Amino acid sequence: MTRFLVRRAATALLVLWAAFTGTFLLMYLLPGDPVEMMLGPEALQNTPPAQIQALRAEFGTDRPLVVQYGDQLWRLLHLDLGESFQQRTPVGDLLGAAVPPTLELALSGLVLGVLLGAALAVWTRTTRNARLRGLLEALPAVGVAMPTFWVGLMLLQLFSFRWGLFPAFGDQGVPTLVLPAATLALPLAAATAKVLSDGIATTLAEPYVQVLRAKGVGTGRLFARHVLRNASLPTLTTVGVWTAQLLGGAVLTETVFSRPGLGQTAEAAVSARDVPVVQGVVLLAAGVFVLISLGVDLLYGFIDPRIRLTAVAA
Repeated sequence: MTRFLVRRAATALLVLWAAFTGTFLLMYLLPGDPVEMMLGPEALQNTPPAQIQALRAEFGTDRPLVVQYGDQLWRLLHLDLGESFQQRTPVGDLLGAAVPPTLELALSGLVLGVLLGAALAVWTRTTRNARLRGLLEALPAVGVAMPTFWVGLMLLQLFSFRWGLFPAFGDQGVPTLVLPAATLALPLAAATAKVLSDGIATTLAEPYVQVLRAKGVGTGRLFARHVLRNASLPTLTTVGVWTAQLLGGAVLTETVFSRPGLGQTAEAAVSARDVPVVQGVVLLAAGVFVLISLGVDLLYGFIDPRIRLTAVAA
């Protein structure tokens, strides 16, 4: 187990380094000067060149690219994300203010998506109506194929603009959370339903299930104590992958629904070439992905002891 955790820690560091390096190169390949974009066209015309050069020196953008990369990497190793070019505020403070509403949205979408997907999968495999089963089996493919932004726009059009059931924009309590959470939940529910439904079908065909049925074990008890547990491993992987993607989906969904959070922070930072903020958002997303992947691996061991024993032996 110790070697397993050491390997995962090394992989996590490699992922974070790759995310940091890729973001650094991408941002500096984009056209435009961060200082000029910070000042804006009007202020730029009225600012003396010496003052503009002083700002570049303060931000470090006048130095060679390799030197800038090394300085930023050194600060990152000391857990210093730097200061926003635009707001002149530590990036950690900006992220600290932006994370809670995004986390609220992502967790709401996760819980709703898993519940809907599990319910759909169980319904698909327990119904005796062949036509209904065929319809339920087709729904996940449709849900996965729908882009997140399109789902959000359709929900806005129907439930806000046409029927007026929920607010279209903002962040004022549960009513404004319903549509954004549903936007994130529907694709996740579709993926969960597909994988879990296939897992249930495979498990139901196992001989031990037939033996339990022959002994008179009821459907509810059979699913709760045997079928769902054995069918949940592939589903756990799917949910883990989608959970890591929920942060990116939440960023896009926040933009569609004009909600505060990492979405607005990232959009403003990219538009203004605010490199430290963009790097902070990307590193946060990469860190979440790494932690979720580790959590999924550890959960495998609790669900199936054989996997835990294999990890310890390795």
